Amino acid sequence: MDNEQVVIVTGASNGIGCEIGKAYVEKGAQVILADIDDQNGRELEGQLSKIGKATFIKTDVRKPEHIQTLIDETFAAFGKIDVLINNAGVSRFKNMFELTLEDWDDVININLRGYFLCAREVARVMKKQDHGGSIVNIASTRAFMSEMNSEAYAASKGGVIALTHALALSLSKYHITANAISPGWIETEDYESLRKIDHQQHPSKRVGRPSDIARACLFLTDPLNDFITGENIIIDGGMTRKMIYEY
Repeated sequence: MDNEQVVIVTGASNGIGCEIGKAYVEKGAQVILADIDDQNGRELEGQLSKIGKATFIKTDVRKPEHIQTLIDETFAAFGKIDVLINNAGVSRFKNMFELTLEDWDDVININLRGYFLCAREVARVMKKQDHGGSIVNIASTRAFMSEMNSEAYAASKGGVIALTHALALSLSKYHITANAISPGWIETEDYESLRKIDHQQHPSKRVGRPSDIARACLFLTDPLNDFITGENIIIDGGMTRKMIYEY
């Protein structure tokens, strides 16, 4: 067990988080799947347990007591925590004049406050480990560019980028790295239904898949890559480098 990574993935029941959890299980890690979605989470636990080691713990990252339970139960079971992937997130794309304070708070509490609380509590464990640990925060290209009606989501993801480099500095003396990944268009549902134009507008000539993000997580949390910290990696098929004009 000493050489086996213990990995927590939040927001693991669906989409990108699901693929991240699978990637770590296939690598041979012991993966803790944390999510508020109990049904999908337990179904995923069953599927992944057929190929490796996965445990589901129901977690609402808006609730500090849930986060504490997640960390406590993981450490009690495995005696260490090597990796945290902060992935739980929601969006509320509404006209800013219709966006309620409750909507705003919910997005910030899940997408930003939840990331901080998970990072803080897992760091209490990691800092006592000789080998430290690794934190990856899933942000978004919407931290840097926007469409209309995305104020809460954009603000939360911009906060994640800033939180990441602050964590990298604060946790450096404990050998804990902190990095972010900013996905662009990652199709989490029916990839085959995408149109040719959807793919061709990307310099990469394809829309992203959840596995693109999962591979980046594996790279950033490899102990051999501990020289990388405080960084944000944009994975968007080159779209943020593309100049677009309307004529």
